[in-house]
Formats: sequence, C-alpha cells, structure tokens
Amino acid sequence: MATIHKNLSQIDGALPSAQDMKFGIVVSEWNPRVTGALLEGAVSTLRKAGCEEHNILIKQVPGTFELALGAQYFAEYTDVDGVIVLGCVIQGETRHFDYVCQGVTQGVTQLMLSWNMPVAFGVLTTDNLQQALDRAGGKYGNKGDEAAVAAIRMVALQIEMEPEESEDRKKIN
Repeated sequence: MATIHKNLSQIDGALPSAQDMKFGIVVSEWNPRVTGALLEGAVSTLRKAGCEEHNILIKQVPGTFELALGAQYFAEYTDVDGVIVLGCVIQGETRHFDYVCQGVTQGVTQLMLSWNMPVAFGVLTTDNLQQALDRAGGKYGNKGDEAAVAAIRMVALQIEMEPEESEDRKKIN
C-alpha cells in the first residue's frame, strides 16, 4: 500500500509480546538525520512490545548497500531471533540509486532465505529528503516502527511454526 494512504507507525491488530525475543538492528550511517529517526522508532516499538533493552543490539554500517552484510554478521555471529535493517536512499542525478536499492533488496531477501531468519526491511527509497523525513517520524509516521512490527511478527511466526523440540519456547509466548 502506498505510504500516502497509511501512517507507518499505526499498528493494525495485536502485536505479539517481544519480551523473550532478541533483535539485531543494522543502521546505515548515510543520511543520519533520517536513519537516526528510523532507529529511534524501531527501538521504541520493540521496547513497547516488551523487548528488554539488553536484547536490542545495534550496529552501524557505512551505507545502505552494506546493510545486508551487517545483517548477515548478526545471523552468523550472534544469537538474535531477528534483524531489522534501517537505511535511506534518496534519488540523485545518476543511476546509483537504482543499483543501491536493488542490491540491498536482493541481499536482504537472500539473507532471510539462506539463514532462515526474519530480517525486517526498514529502508526508505525516496525522491528527496523531505519524503524521507515524512517517513522517518514525520507526517507519515516512522518506517522504523513498521520494520520493528514486522520483525516481531515474523519472529513470533517462526517460533509458532518451529518443530516440537522448541515447545518450551512456544509456551513462553
């Protein structure tokens, strides 16, 4: 659905408890005014859902293109249940925008499928800075909130569908 018709911070339906979940957040250093606001939204939403502060691990990468590898590091070197990637790519005068957007999208998709781990996509791809600000805590809410909600729901779904050896964890939720 187009953002213009929806506030990204509006949560539809009940949100599962994130009390026993652990998340990695990878955030791009590029466009820090925007990505900082996305990070604030994601962390706030995780905390409101019950995720303990010590179960939210945050790492920065230089740009949006590096988000997929940063997320893979979380999958490979930590015990997080899911990862949230946060970035912002603003259209410029060259095709660089297209390559970065395509690369991060394909990288995150490949990562999710190969590691069998939820990775929530909180990457803004906008025509200008104002559109990005409108979606990073502005008039359309915060894409960071939306990414955190997606991560919580996907981790809950994975826990629900895991084989029987995970029954003890299912009882917690």
